[in-house]
Amino acid sequence: MYTKDFLTYLKKFPDENGYFGKFGGAYLTPELENAMKEITDAYWSICKSSEFVAELRRIRKEFQGRPTPVTHLKRLSDSLGNVQIYAKREDLNHTGAHKLNHCMGEGLLAKYMGKKKIIAETGAGQHGVALATAAAYFGLECDIYMGAVDIKKQAPNVARMKVLGANVIEVTEGLQTLKEAVDAAFEAYAKEYKDCIYCIGTAAGPHPFPMMVRDFQSVVGIEAREQFIEMTGELPDAVVACVGGGSNSIGMFSGFLSDPVEIYGAEPLGVGTKIGEHAASLNYGTEGIMHGFNSIMLKDENGNPAPVYSVASGLDYPSSGPEHAYLQSIGRVKYGTASDVEAVDAFYKLSRLEGIIPALESSHAVAYAIKLAKEMKKGSILLCLSGRGDKDLDYVIENYGIPSKK
Repeated sequence: MYTKDFLTYLKKFPDENGYFGKFGGAYLTPELENAMKEITDAYWSICKSSEFVAELRRIRKEFQGRPTPVTHLKRLSDSLGNVQIYAKREDLNHTGAHKLNHCMGEGLLAKYMGKKKIIAETGAGQHGVALATAAAYFGLECDIYMGAVDIKKQAPNVARMKVLGANVIEVTEGLQTLKEAVDAAFEAYAKEYKDCIYCIGTAAGPHPFPMMVRDFQSVVGIEAREQFIEMTGELPDAVVACVGGGSNSIGMFSGFLSDPVEIYGAEPLGVGTKIGEHAASLNYGTEGIMHGFNSIMLKDENGNPAPVYSVASGLDYPSSGPEHAYLQSIGRVKYGTASDVEAVDAFYKLSRLEGIIPALESSHAVAYAIKLAKEMKKGSILLCLSGRGDKDLDYVIENYGIPSKK
């Protein structure tokens, strides 16, 4: 539901307490309340600073390789009909994904605050690699918490983190995936917050993280909008991005919220609709608090965060960022799903038709765009290709094989 109210949306949301409507906020221990206030005050003191903005722009241009291009996926489009599909190529951002956009911003903030270390969690490893890269760039220590299951699935990214000098700390509790990595990272941060800063890997967590990550990731949507208009002379009919916690998607969506454009988020449906078979919180969850913020989450029979699953390690999180919950609640963004099978099929389609190997996370956006193109019949779709699939090759080949040529 597009309205003119969105012309001032980014200035109004979140409110001073970090809420997007009823979603968001900061539910913390007294010690972490002080730590978050310190981060919030520091961010507000520099986010409008011309020196900070100029330095971040220099880093994006000279180190990250921004702006990343928009590519017309002509052969994929032709295989589907008349709808033309375009991709914002965050896979061409340095380190291979969108994650570096907020990691370099958080690293710059850590230096401003005089911190010596940055702590974070990672699922698919892209955030871990990006933060390890930022730590190396700014001369900071770096601890990355990662579930044991994801360490096995994402061996290339684990190696990259270690080469960059980060300490990769294996998490063996619970399901040994992203939620448990976040739990462990928060626990460590509570003990070390005076000397370090926690850099969450998505647009979730307690205030100010959803706001900060959106602001740093908004470069994706701003660039994509300008580039698409330059290429085609008009706005896209639809914008699509995958949604786990929601950092790439909120960055992409923020560039189009004030435009008469349909916006879609693609959640991971995994292998079914039962608890434990998917991680589509916005489609199957209810309101709840976890990791210091209120949003829509998947719950077990006791009301605790439910076990989740996705072929994409970066999407297997039992909640979604509070801004996504809000945008869904007011009808501005529609959230659908893509299954493991659909994502892997899209992984191979994009590879073979366009010469682009997407991350499994991004493959969910590609899969959803393919379904949407078949429904639309005509028009244009701009999707966020949030990362490249080098990290996923071994896993996909081992578990799904390589399809024969048709």
